[in-house]
Amino acid sequence: MSARKPTREEIAAAHGKKVRDVIAPGLKVLFCGINPSLYTAAVGHHFGRPGNRFWPTLEAAGFTDRLLHPSEQRELLTCGLSDARGFGYGITNLVARATATADELSAKELVGGARLLEKKIARYRPQVVAFLGVTAYRTAFGRPKAKLGRQEEKLAESEVRVLPNPSGLNAHYRLAGLAALFAELREAVE
Repeated sequence: MSARKPTREEIAAAHGKKVRDVIAPGLKVLFCGINPSLYTAAVGHHFGRPGNRFWPTLEAAGFTDRLLHPSEQRELLTCGLSDARGFGYGITNLVARATATADELSAKELVGGARLLEKKIARYRPQVVAFLGVTAYRTAFGRPKAKLGRQEEKLAESEVRVLPNPSGLNAHYRLAGLAALFAELREAVE
């Protein structure tokens, strides 16, 4: 599926915009990005930039049975279900506003985003919240020594996991490495 590529002007105008959550009560996994990129906000779909590896990682890890286009993001709600009851997976962000890079976010903004996210988690009660980016997680939740994987603390009653950021800018992980870590999470919730 292809979508019209936004213009430079549309991307620049997306600064500060928000992207609507893909969320429902009782999700298996709520993926939590750091914040939307300008490209993502311009197209209005999570992980919308073509170089982002979120969607290919979900497919490679078995969360989806095919590569979803960002415009198909709402299909995640029913992925991984054996029947039509309940919901599968969702997406939100730690900070809602779009920026050119996550470096534009202050520690205060990340901490504030964490407080709002905790309220959202208490309301929607996902089984697992999977943070996509360990550095932002450490800052937002005051856990300077947090590592990838399952965390000891919970948010509301939801298990917390930290996974690598799938951004194409994260050179520490190739697609296969991302997929292996994401697959561990999928296996844990299935």
